[in-house]
Amino acid sequence: MSWTAGAQDNSTPDGADKPALQLLVLGSGGPGATGRAASSYLVLIGGEPRVLVDAGPGSFARLGEAKLSLRSLDTVLLTHLHIDHAAELPGIIKARAVSSSGPIHFDIFGPMGHAARGTAPAFPSTSRFTKLLFGPDGAFAYLKDFAAPISFSVTDLPRSGHGGDPAVILSQGDLRISAIAGHHGDAPAIIYRIDNGGKSIVFSGDVDPSGLPALAKISTGTDLLIYDQVVLDRPDSPEVLYSLHSPPSEIGSVAARAHIKALLLSHLSPAVDEDREAVTQSIANHFTGPVTFATDGLRVRP
Repeated sequence: MSWTAGAQDNSTPDGADKPALQLLVLGSGGPGATGRAASSYLVLIGGEPRVLVDAGPGSFARLGEAKLSLRSLDTVLLTHLHIDHAAELPGIIKARAVSSSGPIHFDIFGPMGHAARGTAPAFPSTSRFTKLLFGPDGAFAYLKDFAAPISFSVTDLPRSGHGGDPAVILSQGDLRISAIAGHHGDAPAIIYRIDNGGKSIVFSGDVDPSGLPALAKISTGTDLLIYDQVVLDRPDSPEVLYSLHSPPSEIGSVAARAHIKALLLSHLSPAVDEDREAVTQSIANHFTGPVTFATDGLRVRP
């Protein structure tokens, strides 16, 4: 496992072997304006940026700082449709468009939606969300042929739930992307795993305790689990947050049961950032592997 801090380009020189799988953290923060970009990750396949996982506010600027070509970016994985995970998608789509004059096609995956239920708000499906942004009557309909012709294939993945097994949603050569329904309060949520060249990364997204069995299933044996760590152990965070997020002790238990090799904590709240020692110790009570706190611009080679 190789870790490099900062946004500088440490890509492999031309002619050298390209790592099968690399990660660039574009955003390691949450919904608050705390100096971090919100949740977003770029996955490089064979040295080329191919997959965007979430697109929280601030990720557009971090992408520019990374000075990476977007010519091969063609896949978007959305864990859920909260603002801090999806708001910057239009800007990144446009950045991809102006980087090429030829036709561009995106495969976008994300959760199904649901109607409002009592006090719980409605959520659009990912296909509806994409249409509201880029469709003929969408907010950014002009992007369809602004700099290059853009088209989308959108897949709505199963609702959050307690059952089911991971399913392969994309397979191209050695690249395999799998997904399973997670659970994040009333927001439909998806957990993703990317495998390529014998290496793997899992993206938890926001997950409450009801989603941990699914997280354990899809994470089994992974090289790196990226986990959204928002809360401290009870009672040190507001009780309402435990209906949306899981505490360090529980993710430590999942990491141990799933035999993951390394854990990267991201989507960091100020409370977690300020009490890293307690978080690390709580996880270490169950999981003895390496635990790292994400920063914007962090690059990882599993």
